[in-house]
Amino acid sequence: MIKQQEDGAASCAGCGIKLQTETANKLGYIPASALAKEPPICQRCFRIKNYNEAASVAVDNDDFLRLLGSIAGTNSLVVHIVDLFDFEGSLISGLQRFVGNNPVLLVVNKIDLLPKGINPNRLLNWVQKQTKAEGLKVVDIALCSAKRNIGFERVIESIGRHRGDRDVYVVGATNVGKSTLINRLIRDYSDMERELTTSRYPGTTLDAVHIPLDDGRDIIDTPGIVYRHRMTEIVERDVLGALLPDKPIKQLVYQLNAGQTLFFGALARFDFIEGDRQSFSIYVSNALQVHRTKLERADELFADHKGELLAPPSREQLEAMPPWTRHRLKIRRGVDTDIFVSGLGWIHVNGEDGALVDIHAPKGIRVLTRDALI
Repeated sequence: MIKQQEDGAASCAGCGIKLQTETANKLGYIPASALAKEPPICQRCFRIKNYNEAASVAVDNDDFLRLLGSIAGTNSLVVHIVDLFDFEGSLISGLQRFVGNNPVLLVVNKIDLLPKGINPNRLLNWVQKQTKAEGLKVVDIALCSAKRNIGFERVIESIGRHRGDRDVYVVGATNVGKSTLINRLIRDYSDMERELTTSRYPGTTLDAVHIPLDDGRDIIDTPGIVYRHRMTEIVERDVLGALLPDKPIKQLVYQLNAGQTLFFGALARFDFIEGDRQSFSIYVSNALQVHRTKLERADELFADHKGELLAPPSREQLEAMPPWTRHRLKIRRGVDTDIFVSGLGWIHVNGEDGALVDIHAPKGIRVLTRDALI
């Protein structure tokens, strides 16, 4: 266990967070072997200071909202990073009311995952329309790929243009590429030979890491928020390899009659209930197996083959996940529509005659229809 100080629990000398040795992906983690070092610093601060590595740390929703609420009282540029592959799932709901009058720059990451040949102007227009529909006002939108280093000069240029004499708060959900952006900002704006400075927000147990910039301002690295409506947050770590794309998605096209079903491993199911024969384009990770069957056989197939023919996850992993719930969706005639499943991907309805479909997904996972991305 962690050694106790006079005032109670030991704290990180870098960010002030309460230190703990039990859970490596939680705030304040320090290996037990490092506790004797003076001064003790958590693993996250150690990595920032020694390796320019800003590690993602998850916090629960309430703590994160308390942190967001404190931004309104500052004079800052807020950089909100979202995942294009999971746009609606990774957008922070209600961000506008938390940040006050501070400008928001929306950085849309993972554009490299889309099939080649997508028109960037059309993509930007789609993001602008979806952002407006979510009620988020932004001073700029920058499209990029942190992993492939595509569009990062545009992100840096926009931050420089809108920051002025302000600190920079970087906010986002888990697994959206926040750490990669912060590491790039450190390289462009900061001298990491300077001592790491940190700050604690009064009245909360959550700490953000302040990384000093050369002009005396800070980048404030906030922990990633966990949204349980994303498929990526409810599966075991070894399932993420099949769920999260790591290269451009290959479009899969299925010609379906009413009364046919598609299984996405054992993670979700798509039933074409009513409508004329038409095609559906699937945009999911290339590593995820899609299995077609008749609707009348779907329940039996799932019961007999989940976790085996229909995988991932395994049977044991499925038992630890929420049970499936059904979402009935009516696709309107003549509307170019996607069916979006947060963390899994989306299905584009290619026909214009409308359809009635069911999506079965773990309870709590966000399922919705939207204007087509592609």
